Amino acid sequence: MTLSRRKILSLIGGGAILSAAVPATGFVLTRTPHKALQPWALAGNYDDPRMNAMSYALLAPNPHNRQPWLAELIGKNQVDIYRDPQRDLPVTDPFARQLTIGMGCFLELMEMAAEGLGFTVSTALFPDGEEGPVARCRFTPAQPKLDPLFAYVANRRSHKEGFKAKAVGDERAERLSSYARVFNKGAEVDILKRIAHDAWIAEATTPAAWQESIDLLRIGKAEINSNPDGINVGGPMLEALSILGIFTREAAADPENPGAKAAIESTANAILSSPAFTVITTPTNTRFDQIEAGRNWLRLNLATTGLGLALRPVSQSLQEYKEVQPFYDEIHERFAPANGTVQMLGLLGYGKSTSRTPRWPLETRMIDAPRGQ
Repeated sequence: MTLSRRKILSLIGGGAILSAAVPATGFVLTRTPHKALQPWALAGNYDDPRMNAMSYALLAPNPHNRQPWLAELIGKNQVDIYRDPQRDLPVTDPFARQLTIGMGCFLELMEMAAEGLGFTVSTALFPDGEEGPVARCRFTPAQPKLDPLFAYVANRRSHKEGFKAKAVGDERAERLSSYARVFNKGAEVDILKRIAHDAWIAEATTPAAWQESIDLLRIGKAEINSNPDGINVGGPMLEALSILGIFTREAAADPENPGAKAAIESTANAILSSPAFTVITTPTNTRFDQIEAGRNWLRLNLATTGLGLALRPVSQSLQEYKEVQPFYDEIHERFAPANGTVQMLGLLGYGKSTSRTPRWPLETRMIDAPRGQ
């Protein structure tokens, strides 16, 4: 959730309360959740090549930052990857379509890292059906093969801000066309803005869907370090408001609360200010399609980073619950005819800098190791 300084100051009646409550310099210096950000620095520092590759893979984008992957090391060269049902999103992702896309992001980044480290990965998807592992992966030594996109893994961010008033040119749009359809001008941009905006408002005003996000809020450094998943809302201002009892889950759960309204408005403005949109479709909607969509979404993320662009998912119109059904129907009718499926919709533009997303350490996501939650 993003609140502008203007909105925050209006909530507390000016800057005096904030500055009197907490010394600004010391507060800023101590509010970074360093523990939750350690996995970014630890990537690539394991002896086992499977662990090494997965230490990069866990930095992949995934819905609501649920990090749904679990891994089981078998023998010396195999790893089975599972999707953890405890991290489901039953309201907004009732069929685990989005979470499966997140698994595709993980697998693509793991394989990319393994190749750069000198291993090929043979991946069998759903080898035991949907009740078993999502993927069974075998590592075989080979000549290192570095994917050019891998250079952008450490710099990739999950963009959470608005966009600068600068067009995405045709040349950049064309360079991203291998991974998604890019709409950077014409009537399609206006149509996608309207659909994405209206679907977002529908979700924000649907109590069960909104509460699912509220339940995953991690407010402030201590919570983010303890549970480095979900939707992190840190930083000096929001943490100060939390300490003062102004920014709470209870307040955020009410769409009419000034803070919640500011957050809803911020995302709505980001959608309406987006100069371009990306759309990933598949001909059908099997689990294999969803994994493939995740692979392309991961590569799109890295490619946009390499081009100096920012990418932000807006999935509300693609979700499968009744309050957003009209938007689901329209976007599919317009952008995925012939019974295809729109798997991912993203905002694309020149964005402001965004911090790294907290992650669970790799060891907590291994089967037979202590679970993170």
